[in-house]
Amino acid sequence: MKRFLLAVILAALPLFAAPATPEYSIQAIRYASSPDVPVSALVVDGPKDQKVDIAMVVWLIRGGGHTILFDSGFHRDTFLKYFPMKDYLRPDEAVQQAGVKPEEVTDIVISHAHWDHMGGIDLFPKAVVWIQKNEYRYYTGDAWQPEGNHGGIDPEDVKQLLELNTKGRVHLVDGDNVEILPGIRAYTGSRHTYASQYLRVDGNPPFVLASDNAYFYLNLTAHLASATFSDADHAANIAAQSRMIQLAGSPDRVVPGHDALQFTKFPTEGRIAKIK
Repeated sequence: MKRFLLAVILAALPLFAAPATPEYSIQAIRYASSPDVPVSALVVDGPKDQKVDIAMVVWLIRGGGHTILFDSGFHRDTFLKYFPMKDYLRPDEAVQQAGVKPEEVTDIVISHAHWDHMGGIDLFPKAVVWIQKNEYRYYTGDAWQPEGNHGGIDPEDVKQLLELNTKGRVHLVDGDNVEILPGIRAYTGSRHTYASQYLRVDGNPPFVLASDNAYFYLNLTAHLASATFSDADHAANIAAQSRMIQLAGSPDRVVPGHDALQFTKFPTEGRIAKIK
């Protein structure tokens, strides 16, 4: 009898096993380029005589019934007098070139609140937005007080974020190493903004999407900080980049935020690079 019960239990175990992590696809979608940007403006102690065209990118992650954007680009022109663009295509139209309609996007994970990363959250009418709780609290509150720092933040983007929250479409990510969807984890510690985050996407192999926590491959290879919330955060940013490499298992599987090299490193057609 005991053997019979044991056999029944063993046979039932697969029914209660944890579901397999989806095998996600990842694509980088370039929706614009910003020409002739000094590398030294983005990389601490970077070469002072070098300028590059930086890629303006959103990343499309699909699997497990979810269509996810990591960052949402921008469509308001608040900062274009400082950062002129070429070859601009509105992010919702750029995503359609990957075969995804705006209303099919289920989730938007915001790495940080800067205008060129959070400015498109209102273009995707059914998506829920994931953002670090402390990032949300700071840029909807203290950043606008006399001692605050709201450089690079568009007030209109903040209004959209607040409105989405009142509609139940904002999820606040509480801290480091949080699984927000099966096999997709958010990490903090790079302090590009007050509480920026980056993603690890599980799979065979895994990838880390750094966004602006590492602007370029140069940051990773030369161990140089990206622009950070304060100068005191440089060391933490470099340490976080080392952690990204560890989480990805290889520096080749860490994707920087604005490096156009991702569109030559990975198979690319038009605006879209197939990372995985």
